[in-house]
Amino acid sequence: MTKITPPEFITKSEENLDKGYDPKVLQGLSIFLKPYSQQFIFALFLMVLVTAASVSGPYFVGLAVDRGIRANDPVELRNIILIYLAISIAQLGLNYWRVRVMSRVGQHVLFDVRTAMFTHLQRLSLSFYNRYSVGRVITRVINDVGTLREFITWAVLAIVRNLLGIIGTVAAMMAVNFKLSLLTFAVLPVMVWGTLAFRSVARKNYRKVRAAVSWGNSVLAENVNGVRVVQAFSRQEWNFKNFSGYVNRYFLETSLDAAWVASLFAPMVDVLGALATALVVYVGGTALFGEVLTAGALITFVLYIDRFFEPIRDLSRRFDTLQSTIAGGERILELLKTPIEVQDVENSRELPPINGAVRFDNVTFHYSDDPTLVLDRIQLDVNPGETVALVGETGAGKTTIVKLLARFHDPTAGGVLVDGVDLRTVTQRSLREQMGMVLQDPFLFSGTVKENILFGRLNATENEVVAAAKAVGAHEFISNLKNGYETTVEEGGATLSVGQRQLISFARALLANPRILILDEATSSVDTQTEHIIQSALSILLKGRTSFVIAHRLSTITNSDKIVVIDGGQIVEMGTHVELLGLQGRYFELYKTGFQE
Repeated sequence: MTKITPPEFITKSEENLDKGYDPKVLQGLSIFLKPYSQQFIFALFLMVLVTAASVSGPYFVGLAVDRGIRANDPVELRNIILIYLAISIAQLGLNYWRVRVMSRVGQHVLFDVRTAMFTHLQRLSLSFYNRYSVGRVITRVINDVGTLREFITWAVLAIVRNLLGIIGTVAAMMAVNFKLSLLTFAVLPVMVWGTLAFRSVARKNYRKVRAAVSWGNSVLAENVNGVRVVQAFSRQEWNFKNFSGYVNRYFLETSLDAAWVASLFAPMVDVLGALATALVVYVGGTALFGEVLTAGALITFVLYIDRFFEPIRDLSRRFDTLQSTIAGGERILELLKTPIEVQDVENSRELPPINGAVRFDNVTFHYSDDPTLVLDRIQLDVNPGETVALVGETGAGKTTIVKLLARFHDPTAGGVLVDGVDLRTVTQRSLREQMGMVLQDPFLFSGTVKENILFGRLNATENEVVAAAKAVGAHEFISNLKNGYETTVEEGGATLSVGQRQLISFARALLANPRILILDEATSSVDTQTEHIIQSALSILLKGRTSFVIAHRLSTITNSDKIVVIDGGQIVEMGTHVELLGLQGRYFELYKTGFQE
């Protein structure tokens, strides 16, 4: 079976992350641990006590053999056993306490990381979402953070415990018999070599696994979101074959590769441990015959050998988690370090209540990763309360103009001003709180119809919600729903028609009572009957507001105060409907070919 070749963005992701171990990853993640440093130090203290109790176990077993059994002293044997049991019970209690502390720390860190990622995602510019699929983002927030929680809760202190266990065991072994200790350590060079080889291969495999999970989630999200198109074109069988035979099989291959590498390390440690034990038993048994070594000391030493290799075996398992955490941590930090292209400048002020005068002052714009100009020297003045229609062919730059007004992007050159104030000098929140936007395909959130309308102004009363719905002609169909305004709609409003979703979005915009309103193809996807209802709603919605309307239908632009014709990122014509028809220029051509009903 041939190996799966992943898509380009997966291989690029692997290349970007395929560098040597970078301590900056753990340093970056440690920021989230700082608020809980006291709990962490306390758990570490408990771990030291637990390790000390664990290391003392073989010592008391040796004492029981030499001072109790061989000396035929039942009282001494009983006392040693009681001390051993007391230490074991204390070890159990301390370990339980330590697990509880670190579990709480892990959950809090998990909460903090996801909160930081969600906050950052909310602030990232729209250009980020043009490059990243929903599935890849979800993988960062859910899967990678989940791996981080497991590492913090269990692996961090387990690694510390194992290291302390090795140090304590080595010290105890040296105290019992120095020569046998050196004999045991003879296998360590082979183990160090194997560990380094395992680390190098495992790092690459776990990065591929994380990339495969991201890819799988991306494809899954795309297929779920596009299920109507899939079913409409009967693509279920093809999509299943693609997912199971291509996407999912790549995830299987990478996971099996990682598991295969991990499966080699533990047996290697076991073999080396068995070899060390055999050597010690042979040499120690010979010394026992010569009465150089007591039976209790030999038993103690054999038990210490197991205690010596057990943390090494556990470290190999924790190394799996560590590698997975490093791979996931790189992706978490990569997302958190993604620059926010549109930010409030230092000392930015709140935008006062606006009148609605808008000016595009010689605005030029291109995307940061593409030098091709989208807008070229746009000069446009709009008076308060005017309705401006933006027309032009697809890709002319109409939507980019309103995105600059909403400050989803900042101009490359020039400036956008509202009431004479450059938008880059005020907070985004104070600007957008006074703006409303209705898109071609409005998005409804999971919840009730009422909650979706309230999205425009959360503190509005129920009467205000109903009044807004009535004003835009949505009240009648909402009242006929199963539970009226309390009817639950699924994510995206899939249970409602396009026209119904659009009417709800109009009610939402009206309830927000914005001073500047943007309608981006708001009527292009509705039927004629719904459009007539919307046209009536528009007269109410546009009244007294500065409005920018992007439309392909003549009925939505003929009554505009100003029509701006965009072509190739430039304003080529401007005027009223009648004036532009009289020019018989670009608008006249569009009118003849595209706007007639």
